[in-house]
Amino acid sequence: MNPHVETPTWAQFWDAYELFQDPILCALIAGGVLGFLGVYVVLRRMVFVSAAVTQSAGLGVALAFFAEIHLGMHVDPTAGAVGLALVATLVLMLDPARLRLTRESVLGLAYALTGGAAILVGDRISQEAHDIQGILFGTAVLVERPQLLAVAWAGALILFIHLWWFRGLTFASFDRTGALVQGLPVRVLDGVLMISIGLMVGVSARALGALPVFAFSILSAIAALMLDLRLPWTFFLSTLAGAVSGLGGYLLAYFYNFPVGGSQTVLASALVLLALVARSVKQLVTHGKT
Repeated sequence: MNPHVETPTWAQFWDAYELFQDPILCALIAGGVLGFLGVYVVLRRMVFVSAAVTQSAGLGVALAFFAEIHLGMHVDPTAGAVGLALVATLVLMLDPARLRLTRESVLGLAYALTGGAAILVGDRISQEAHDIQGILFGTAVLVERPQLLAVAWAGALILFIHLWWFRGLTFASFDRTGALVQGLPVRVLDGVLMISIGLMVGVSARALGALPVFAFSILSAIAALMLDLRLPWTFFLSTLAGAVSGLGGYLLAYFYNFPVGGSQTVLASALVLLALVARSVKQLVTHGKT
Protein backbone atom coordinates (compact mmCIF):
# COMPACT_ATOMS: atom_id res chain seq x y z
CA MET A 1 0.00 0.00 0.00
CA ASN A 2 1.39 3.39 -1.00
CA PRO A 3 1.18 5.76 2.02
CA HIS A 4 0.96 8.74 -0.35
CA VAL A 5 -2.23 7.47 -1.95
CA GLU A 6 -5.37 8.76 -0.26
CA THR A 7 -7.67 6.04 1.09
CA PRO A 8 -10.99 5.97 -0.84
CA THR A 9 -14.13 6.84 1.09
CA TRP A 10 -17.47 5.03 1.22
CA ALA A 11 -19.02 7.96 -0.69
CA GLN A 12 -16.56 7.38 -3.56
CA PHE A 13 -17.29 3.66 -3.43
CA TRP A 14 -21.05 4.14 -3.76
CA ASP A 15 -20.57 6.74 -6.51
CA ALA A 16 -18.68 4.16 -8.56
CA TYR A 17 -20.70 1.14 -7.40
CA GLU A 18 -21.82 0.22 -10.92
CA LEU A 19 -18.18 -0.53 -11.77
CA PHE A 20 -17.82 -2.90 -8.80
CA GLN A 21 -21.27 -4.48 -8.82
CA ASP A 22 -20.44 -7.51 -10.98
CA PRO A 23 -17.19 -8.53 -9.21
CA ILE A 24 -18.80 -8.05 -5.80
CA LEU A 25 -21.84 -10.18 -6.69
CA CYS A 26 -19.57 -12.79 -8.26
CA ALA A 27 -17.37 -13.00 -5.14
CA LEU A 28 -20.44 -13.16 -2.90
CA ILE A 29 -22.07 -16.02 -4.86
CA ALA A 30 -18.86 -17.99 -5.47
CA GLY A 31 -17.76 -17.63 -1.85
CA GLY A 32 -21.13 -18.78 -0.52
CA VAL A 33 -21.55 -21.83 -2.79
CA LEU A 34 -17.93 -22.93 -2.43
CA GLY A 35 -18.23 -22.48 1.34
CA PHE A 36 -21.23 -24.82 1.29
CA LEU A 37 -19.40 -27.46 -0.80
CA GLY A 38 -16.32 -27.01 1.37
CA VAL A 39 -17.95 -28.87 4.27
CA TYR A 40 -17.96 -32.01 2.13
CA VAL A 41 -14.40 -31.31 0.96
CA VAL A 42 -12.99 -30.95 4.48
CA LEU A 43 -15.00 -33.67 6.24
CA ARG A 44 -14.25 -36.17 3.47
CA ARG A 45 -10.55 -35.21 3.60
CA MET A 46 -10.52 -34.05 -0.01
CA VAL A 47 -8.62 -30.80 0.59
CA PHE A 48 -6.05 -31.57 -2.07
CA VAL A 49 -8.80 -32.54 -4.50
CA SER A 50 -9.92 -28.94 -4.40
CA ALA A 51 -6.33 -27.74 -4.89
CA ALA A 52 -5.79 -30.01 -7.90
CA VAL A 53 -9.11 -29.04 -9.49
CA THR A 54 -8.45 -25.31 -9.11
CA GLN A 55 -5.03 -25.70 -10.73
CA SER A 56 -6.67 -27.68 -13.56
CA ALA A 57 -9.17 -24.88 -14.11
CA GLY A 58 -6.29 -22.41 -14.41
CA LEU A 59 -4.62 -24.66 -16.99
CA GLY A 60 -7.93 -24.85 -18.89
CA VAL A 61 -8.06 -21.06 -19.23
CA ALA A 62 -4.40 -20.89 -20.29
CA LEU A 63 -5.02 -23.56 -22.97
CA ALA A 64 -8.04 -21.63 -24.26
CA PHE A 65 -5.87 -18.53 -24.75
CA PHE A 66 -3.14 -20.67 -26.37
CA ALA A 67 -5.62 -22.19 -28.84
CA GLU A 68 -6.94 -18.73 -29.75
CA ILE A 69 -3.50 -17.17 -30.26
CA HIS A 70 -1.45 -19.97 -31.81
CA LEU A 71 -4.00 -22.32 -33.39
CA GLY A 72 -6.67 -19.85 -34.48
CA MET A 73 -9.34 -21.82 -32.60
CA HIS A 74 -11.80 -19.86 -30.50
CA VAL A 75 -12.33 -21.59 -27.18
CA ASP A 76 -14.19 -19.70 -24.47
CA PRO A 77 -11.86 -19.45 -21.42
CA THR A 78 -14.76 -20.28 -19.09
CA ALA A 79 -15.46 -23.44 -21.11
CA GLY A 80 -11.74 -24.29 -20.89
CA ALA A 81 -11.75 -23.84 -17.10
CA VAL A 82 -14.90 -25.90 -16.57
CA GLY A 83 -13.78 -28.60 -19.02
CA LEU A 84 -10.37 -29.16 -17.43
CA ALA A 85 -11.85 -28.94 -13.91
CA LEU A 86 -14.41 -31.63 -14.74
CA VAL A 87 -11.77 -33.84 -16.42
CA ALA A 88 -9.58 -33.56 -13.32
CA THR A 89 -12.57 -34.33 -11.09
CA LEU A 90 -13.49 -37.45 -13.06
CA VAL A 91 -9.86 -38.66 -13.08
CA LEU A 92 -9.66 -38.20 -9.30
CA MET A 93 -12.86 -40.25 -8.90
CA LEU A 94 -11.14 -43.31 -10.40
CA ASP A 95 -9.77 -46.00 -8.10
CA PRO A 96 -5.95 -45.47 -8.04
CA ALA A 97 -5.37 -48.92 -6.51
CA ARG A 98 -5.73 -50.46 -9.99
CA LEU A 99 -2.53 -48.65 -10.96
CA ARG A 100 -0.87 -49.55 -7.65
CA LEU A 101 -0.92 -45.91 -6.62
CA THR A 102 -2.33 -44.20 -3.55
CA ARG A 103 -4.92 -41.45 -3.86
CA GLU A 104 -2.43 -38.97 -2.35
CA SER A 105 0.05 -39.83 -5.13
CA VAL A 106 -2.52 -39.15 -7.84
CA LEU A 107 -3.53 -35.88 -6.17
CA GLY A 108 0.09 -34.76 -5.93
CA LEU A 109 0.69 -35.65 -9.58
CA ALA A 110 -2.44 -33.82 -10.74
CA TYR A 111 -1.61 -30.70 -8.71
CA ALA A 112 2.03 -30.50 -9.80
CA LEU A 113 1.37 -31.39 -13.45
CA THR A 114 -1.48 -28.93 -14.01
CA GLY A 115 0.21 -26.13 -12.04
CA GLY A 116 3.49 -26.55 -13.92
CA ALA A 117 1.73 -26.88 -17.28
CA ALA A 118 -0.23 -23.66 -16.64
CA ILE A 119 3.06 -21.81 -16.11
CA LEU A 120 4.58 -23.29 -19.29
CA VAL A 121 1.54 -22.50 -21.42
CA GLY A 122 1.38 -19.02 -19.89
CA ASP A 123 5.00 -18.47 -20.95
CA ARG A 124 3.92 -18.93 -24.59
CA ILE A 125 1.06 -16.46 -24.46
CA SER A 126 2.76 -13.37 -23.11
CA GLN A 127 -0.06 -11.22 -24.58
CA GLU A 128 -2.35 -12.66 -21.93
CA ALA A 129 0.20 -12.76 -19.08
CA HIS A 130 -1.91 -10.45 -16.91
CA ASP A 131 -4.96 -12.68 -17.33
CA ILE A 132 -2.95 -15.81 -16.52
CA GLN A 133 -1.58 -14.18 -13.36
CA GLY A 134 -5.11 -13.19 -12.40
CA ILE A 135 -6.38 -16.73 -12.90
CA LEU A 136 -3.63 -18.30 -10.80
CA PHE A 137 -3.49 -15.76 -7.97
CA GLY A 138 -6.78 -13.91 -8.15
CA THR A 139 -5.41 -10.48 -8.99
CA ALA A 140 -8.17 -9.68 -11.47
CA VAL A 141 -10.18 -6.67 -10.32
CA LEU A 142 -13.08 -6.67 -12.77
CA VAL A 143 -15.43 -9.53 -13.63
CA GLU A 144 -17.18 -9.57 -17.00
CA ARG A 145 -20.96 -10.01 -17.10
CA PRO A 146 -20.80 -13.48 -18.81
CA GLN A 147 -18.49 -14.70 -16.03
CA LEU A 148 -20.90 -13.43 -13.38
CA LEU A 149 -23.84 -15.14 -15.12
CA ALA A 150 -21.90 -18.42 -15.37
CA VAL A 151 -21.12 -18.33 -11.63
CA ALA A 152 -24.70 -17.36 -10.74
CA TRP A 153 -26.35 -20.07 -12.85
CA ALA A 154 -23.93 -22.78 -11.75
CA GLY A 155 -24.27 -21.75 -8.11
CA ALA A 156 -28.07 -21.69 -8.23
CA LEU A 157 -28.24 -25.11 -9.91
CA ILE A 158 -25.78 -26.67 -7.46
CA LEU A 159 -27.47 -25.24 -4.36
CA PHE A 160 -30.90 -26.35 -5.63
CA ILE A 161 -29.74 -29.95 -6.15
CA HIS A 162 -27.81 -30.10 -2.89
CA LEU A 163 -30.64 -28.69 -0.78
CA TRP A 164 -33.13 -31.01 -2.50
CA TRP A 165 -30.95 -34.09 -1.92
CA PHE A 166 -29.38 -32.85 1.32
CA ARG A 167 -30.20 -35.90 3.46
CA GLY A 168 -29.06 -38.39 0.83
CA LEU A 169 -25.84 -36.55 0.03
CA THR A 170 -24.84 -36.10 3.66
CA PHE A 171 -25.79 -39.70 4.54
CA ALA A 172 -23.76 -41.11 1.64
CA SER A 173 -20.82 -38.80 2.39
CA PHE A 174 -20.47 -39.30 6.13
CA ASP A 175 -21.91 -42.81 6.69
CA ARG A 176 -21.16 -44.67 3.49
CA THR A 177 -21.76 -48.14 4.94
CA GLY A 178 -25.10 -47.14 6.42
CA ALA A 179 -26.14 -45.55 3.11
CA LEU A 180 -25.29 -48.75 1.21
CA VAL A 181 -27.31 -50.81 3.72
CA GLN A 182 -30.25 -48.44 3.23
CA GLY A 183 -30.02 -48.96 -0.53
CA LEU A 184 -29.01 -45.40 -1.46
CA PRO A 185 -27.24 -44.95 -4.86
CA VAL A 186 -23.95 -44.00 -3.23
CA ARG A 187 -21.92 -43.95 -6.47
CA VAL A 188 -24.45 -41.65 -8.13
CA LEU A 189 -24.45 -39.31 -5.12
CA ASP A 190 -20.63 -39.31 -5.09
CA GLY A 191 -20.69 -38.40 -8.78
CA VAL A 192 -23.13 -35.53 -8.17
CA LEU A 193 -20.91 -34.18 -5.41
CA MET A 194 -17.68 -34.39 -7.40
CA ILE A 195 -19.21 -32.87 -10.55
CA SER A 196 -20.66 -30.06 -8.41
CA ILE A 197 -17.19 -29.30 -7.05
CA GLY A 198 -15.59 -29.43 -10.51
CA LEU A 199 -18.26 -27.21 -12.11
CA MET A 200 -18.28 -24.56 -9.37
CA VAL A 201 -14.50 -24.46 -9.08
CA GLY A 202 -14.17 -24.15 -12.87
CA VAL A 203 -16.50 -21.18 -13.38
CA SER A 204 -15.30 -19.46 -10.19
CA ALA A 205 -11.59 -19.87 -10.96
CA ARG A 206 -12.09 -18.26 -14.37
CA ALA A 207 -13.82 -15.25 -12.79
CA LEU A 208 -11.89 -14.81 -9.51
CA GLY A 209 -8.67 -16.83 -9.71
CA ALA A 210 -7.51 -20.18 -8.35
CA LEU A 211 -6.10 -18.91 -5.03
CA PRO A 212 -9.30 -17.34 -3.57
CA VAL A 213 -11.41 -20.22 -4.96
CA PHE A 214 -9.23 -22.70 -3.08
CA ALA A 215 -9.51 -20.56 0.08
CA PHE A 216 -13.32 -20.34 -0.15
CA SER A 217 -13.66 -24.11 -0.60
CA ILE A 218 -11.42 -24.98 2.36
CA LEU A 219 -11.04 -22.24 4.94
CA SER A 220 -14.75 -21.37 5.27
CA ALA A 221 -15.58 -24.96 6.17
CA ILE A 222 -12.66 -25.22 8.61
CA ALA A 223 -13.89 -22.10 10.43
CA ALA A 224 -17.45 -23.44 10.67
CA LEU A 225 -16.38 -26.94 11.75
CA MET A 226 -14.26 -25.55 14.61
CA LEU A 227 -17.45 -24.38 16.34
CA ASP A 228 -18.75 -27.96 16.78
CA LEU A 229 -22.30 -27.21 15.72
CA ARG A 230 -24.94 -29.50 14.25
CA LEU A 231 -24.44 -30.34 10.59
CA PRO A 232 -27.13 -28.03 9.11
CA TRP A 233 -25.74 -25.09 11.10
CA THR A 234 -22.22 -25.99 9.99
CA PHE A 235 -23.30 -25.84 6.33
CA PHE A 236 -25.06 -22.51 6.95
CA LEU A 237 -22.10 -20.91 8.72
CA SER A 238 -19.62 -22.21 6.14
CA THR A 239 -21.76 -20.70 3.37
CA LEU A 240 -21.92 -17.41 5.28
CA ALA A 241 -18.15 -17.41 5.92
CA GLY A 242 -17.45 -17.96 2.23
CA ALA A 243 -19.77 -15.10 1.23
CA VAL A 244 -18.21 -12.79 3.84
CA SER A 245 -14.70 -13.67 2.63
CA GLY A 246 -15.63 -12.92 -0.98
CA LEU A 247 -17.40 -9.64 -0.29
CA GLY A 248 -15.19 -8.45 2.56
CA GLY A 249 -11.99 -9.34 0.68
CA TYR A 250 -13.07 -7.24 -2.27
CA LEU A 251 -13.86 -4.25 -0.02
CA LEU A 252 -10.52 -4.68 1.77
CA ALA A 253 -8.74 -4.64 -1.57
CA TYR A 254 -10.62 -1.53 -2.73
CA PHE A 255 -10.10 0.59 0.37
CA TYR A 256 -6.48 -0.39 1.06
CA ASN A 257 -5.28 -0.93 -2.52
CA PHE A 258 -4.42 -4.62 -2.07
CA PRO A 259 -4.66 -7.43 -4.67
CA VAL A 260 -8.20 -8.84 -4.60
CA GLY A 261 -7.35 -12.57 -4.45
CA GLY A 262 -4.83 -12.11 -1.64
CA SER A 263 -7.28 -10.00 0.38
CA GLN A 264 -10.05 -12.59 0.04
CA THR A 265 -7.68 -15.40 1.02
CA VAL A 266 -6.31 -13.56 4.06
CA LEU A 267 -9.82 -12.65 5.24
CA ALA A 268 -10.91 -16.30 4.93
CA SER A 269 -7.86 -17.26 7.03
CA ALA A 270 -8.74 -14.59 9.60
CA LEU A 271 -12.19 -16.16 10.01
CA VAL A 272 -10.49 -19.45 10.89
CA LEU A 273 -8.47 -17.67 13.60
CA LEU A 274 -11.65 -15.99 14.87
CA ALA A 275 -13.38 -19.38 15.08
CA LEU A 276 -10.35 -20.73 16.96
CA VAL A 277 -10.68 -17.93 19.52
CA ALA A 278 -14.43 -18.55 19.86
CA ARG A 279 -13.80 -22.27 20.36
CA SER A 280 -11.15 -21.57 23.05
CA VAL A 281 -13.48 -19.20 24.92
CA LYS A 282 -16.28 -21.77 24.74
CA GLN A 283 -13.99 -24.48 26.16
CA LEU A 284 -12.83 -22.18 28.99
CA VAL A 285 -16.44 -21.36 29.90
CA THR A 286 -17.44 -25.03 29.76
CA HIS A 287 -14.50 -26.14 31.95
CA GLY A 288 -15.18 -23.29 34.38
CA LYS A 289 -18.65 -24.63 35.02
CA THR A 290 -17.42 -28.19 35.69
